[in-house]
Amino acid sequence: MAVKSLRTIIESLLFVHDQPLSVDRLCLILEEYERPDIRGALDELVEEYHAADRGIVLVQVAGGYQLRSCPEHADYIRRLTKSKGVKFSQSALETLAIIAYRQPVTRAEVEYLRGVDSGGVMKSLLEKKLLKILGKKDVPGKPLIYGTSREFLELFGLKDLAALPTLKEIQELVPPDPFADQPALPLDAVEP
Repeated sequence: MAVKSLRTIIESLLFVHDQPLSVDRLCLILEEYERPDIRGALDELVEEYHAADRGIVLVQVAGGYQLRSCPEHADYIRRLTKSKGVKFSQSALETLAIIAYRQPVTRAEVEYLRGVDSGGVMKSLLEKKLLKILGKKDVPGKPLIYGTSREFLELFGLKDLAALPTLKEIQELVPPDPFADQPALPLDAVEP
């Protein structure tokens, strides 16, 4: 079969599947094609979607490929679906960040870093399937070990955990403190 036909088949599979499809999964489905041909067709599709001015893009996320709407159209899509964006509390974001960057991690380690009880937040994140239990730590008490899930990668549009921003990249996003270069006021100059 022609490569163009393979591209259209893969495009159809990506369109109807609601989760990212890995190359391995595509190879199982498309057993009559060779792996290099499938990978080549995927690369061509990614380029084609990237070069074209379309409302959907083909992205590599959570270990697979997925057709997604353009991020800049999110407000219009929310109007259509009448849904509000996913919102997280400050404590949920802190907990997710700690687990994402430090995994595998126990609840006690998360609570040590946050300084507060995190059981309720972690339970909520487990229910939303953003966290998963990886096993038990081989220490007395055998505490559970947590890590992020595939749904976490999908929600945040990450190919894998290596795609998380570095500390330097995060610091570049934070605006500089406008008062950083001003001298501190002496405390003895203040009259009661």
